[in-house]
Amino acid sequence: MGASAKLDQAAVLEAAFQVLDQAGLEGLSLRLVAERLGVQAPALYWHVHDKAELISLMAATFSEAAAHAILAGKTWREKLILSASARRRAMLARRDSARVCVMARPLRSAAELAPQLTAPLVAAGLTAPQALSYQAAVIAYTVGWVAYEQSQAMHTFLTQLIDFDDSFATGLHAMVSGLPAGEGRS
Repeated sequence: MGASAKLDQAAVLEAAFQVLDQAGLEGLSLRLVAERLGVQAPALYWHVHDKAELISLMAATFSEAAAHAILAGKTWREKLILSASARRRAMLARRDSARVCVMARPLRSAAELAPQLTAPLVAAGLTAPQALSYQAAVIAYTVGWVAYEQSQAMHTFLTQLIDFDDSFATGLHAMVSGLPAGEGRS
C-alpha cells in the first residue's frame, strides 16, 4: 500500500486479518499490521487506539456478517439459524476467529447494542429479553463450535466422528427449535 493517504479503518482491518491468517493470534501485532500496510505503527492510531480495539473491530466483522444474513419475512427461528450460519461461515474464513471473539471487548454500550440485536427478532414475535437471551445462546453455540473446528487437536479427533457442517446444523436446529415461542408467531 505505502501511502498513508489510502489508510482507513477498513484497510487496517483487512491487513490485520491477513496478519492473523498468516501468524495466528499470538503473532498479531500493530507493528506487523503497519508493516503490511507500508506505514509506521503510529499511523494506525488514527484508526485504532490499541490492539484490544483492533481485536474488537475484527470480532465485530463476524457480527456484521450475521446481521447481513437476516432476511425480511423470515420467522425468528429462521433468523437465528441464518445469522448463526453466516457468522460461522465468516469465522471459518479467518484463522483463530473464535479466540478473537472471546477476547473482544464490546465497542458500544449495552444500551446502544441491545436494540440492534433485538429488533429483527422482536419484529418477528419475541420479547426483547427473549431476543437477547436467544441471540446470546446461539452466538455462544456458534463461537464454541468454531473453536472446536479451529483447534487442530479437536478438529482431527472430531473429524473421525462427525461431519462438522451437518452436526453444526443439527445442533443449531435442535437448539432453536427448543426455544419457547414469543408472544407473536414462531
